[in-house]
Amino acid sequence: MKMAILGAIAAGLAAFAPMTAAAQDAAAPAPVAEAAAVPATTAAPAVDAAAAPADTAAAPAAAGAAATHTPMAPTPGKGMPTDPRTGEPGAMAKSLTFQDQFSENGEYALWMHDKILLPVITFISLLVLGLLLWVVVRFNRRSNPVASKTTHNTMIEVVWTIVPVIILVVIAVPSITLLARQFETPPADAVTVKATGYQWYWGYTYPDHGEIEVISNMLDEAEAIKRGEPGQLAVDNRMVVPAGVPLRIQTTATDVIHAFAVPSLWFKLDAVPGRLNEKLLTIKEPGVYYGQCSELCGARHAYMPIAIEALPPAEFAAWVKAQGGTMPGEEEAVAAAVPAPAAVAAATTAAAPAAAAAAAPAAAR
Repeated sequence: MKMAILGAIAAGLAAFAPMTAAAQDAAAPAPVAEAAAVPATTAAPAVDAAAAPADTAAAPAAAGAAATHTPMAPTPGKGMPTDPRTGEPGAMAKSLTFQDQFSENGEYALWMHDKILLPVITFISLLVLGLLLWVVVRFNRRSNPVASKTTHNTMIEVVWTIVPVIILVVIAVPSITLLARQFETPPADAVTVKATGYQWYWGYTYPDHGEIEVISNMLDEAEAIKRGEPGQLAVDNRMVVPAGVPLRIQTTATDVIHAFAVPSLWFKLDAVPGRLNEKLLTIKEPGVYYGQCSELCGARHAYMPIAIEALPPAEFAAWVKAQGGTMPGEEEAVAAAVPAPAAVAAATTAAAPAAAAAAAPAAAR
């Protein structure tokens, strides 16, 4: 009897063991469902990975900011006074005309001077000189002992009235054209550079490029010549701008009136304390262009040179990076590439219910 009961119990336990294993196997999908829910709960790192390219793109910018800019070597005779007999840079110019021009207004003004003003001035000067010599020879006391009593001559009066009017009209047409061109308004996308005059140096700021600031002082003459630059015109830090791009040059001063003038660009604009003057300038080609303060501003007025370094646009962008600045629109592009923290939090929050919904059927099974 006892043996029969023990055998029945053993058979029952043997039958129960497979059922337990089957039940455990049936419950096995629940951990799988939880594992499936893991990617949903880790959606935030996935979003961060999507933002990684923006961080990667920012890395070269940081590297560029640490880079240095090598100043452009000036071209002898370009953008500086030269002696036309020797071509020696930095010598006083002994030419009848101005420096070679590298802006459209400068080229027009140089053409007006060489083709209109200089011939007219030469003709009038020679005419007046000839008239004086003729009067000296013809109407001196020895040749003409009895002086003329003429008080009125209609022909002479008409001539000396009409001829000057014609000359003035001829000069006025290109003069007004040049004046109008110099008052042209810079376009909206012009690169803005603010030049501030101090006693006695210049400061340049770039409001479109992260408020970069450059302080410019005159180099020692020996150091300037050693670098291959004209003495008393070279500076330690130049005003760097892009070539072939419209520039909005703004001038002001902090103490007295200065004047920002670069002869080879046909550019001159007063820098007045409490006032912001503005003028359009487009430099036609890369190069280094020298100028000076052209308003008597104190004891060291002669020691305020100006040096503009015009670079190709791509090199100018690299210079901006080297100064720690940014190009227009760059900050907006980076901000658009990096998702806002609120968007990341919303994505994570939205992923949590999805994970819970995926895990619920598995747990039910």
